Amino acid sequence: MGYTSLPAITGRQLIKLLKKDGWLIGRKANHGRTLYKDCGDRKIVTFVPEKSSILPDITLSQILGIKQTGLGKKGLLDLLNTYGL
Repeated sequence: MGYTSLPAITGRQLIKLLKKDGWLIGRKANHGRTLYKDCGDRKIVTFVPEKSSILPDITLSQILGIKQTGLGKKGLLDLLNTYGL
């Protein structure tokens, strides 16, 4: 049984999923982690709040957006169905 809609997800769970997708941990800031991924001739960088509480929908949407990870909701669902929480 796979995910068909996005579940409530914490920052720590999202970081684990992104690591499984090939993202590398960068520096640690006061409120989260920087993650990066090499994509050909450029490096994509994003920041994920490292919290044990649920990420707000708008924050999750921004992280998944084209300007940060570029995964989108479908990409996150694919990761969840492949690796689970």
